[in-house]
Amino acid sequence: MITRRLSTLAVISACSLMAAGAWALPSDARQPIHVSADQLKLDDSAGTAIYTGNVDMTQGSMKLEAHRVDIKRGSNGEVSSVTARGQGTRAYLEQKPNQQDAKIQGWGDTVIYHAASRRVELIGNAKLIQAPDTFNGAYVEYFLDKRQVNARGSRSSANQNQAKDGRVEMTLTPNSSVSNDQ
Repeated sequence: MITRRLSTLAVISACSLMAAGAWALPSDARQPIHVSADQLKLDDSAGTAIYTGNVDMTQGSMKLEAHRVDIKRGSNGEVSSVTARGQGTRAYLEQKPNQQDAKIQGWGDTVIYHAASRRVELIGNAKLIQAPDTFNGAYVEYFLDKRQVNARGSRSSANQNQAKDGRVEMTLTPNSSVSNDQ
């Protein structure tokens, strides 16, 4: 009975996370949620679900891959945050905002989704592709509803995937509708 209740709670938590409203395809919220991992630890009293080992979560166009995913619920039972961590490789998150746009892709040693503010943090070896633009740095923050990006570099990392010299690197692609004659 308790195991069934905890399993239901984990699925509800995942559903709340994945039904990402404004930045998702409208049909995503109606799609089944698939979660696979090597292990799952649920703590109903703490409001947490921890998936470890080759974690894959999908719902419609949304995809999350990590070594470990921690889901926390607030006192109202809604998901408050989801933290994904890589091990050996970066955690990865993607979502297709709507049919005509390319998918948004993000990588980081740690990826944190803050449900209340609808904000994603990519921490450590961070990269965000908001096609056709790319942002790299030690830290990239993306506000889903506003499609706003904040990024910063870090001089403390010698990792080759980090932006050179601890700076933020961006590749901004001009709108194809702008004429070269102007």
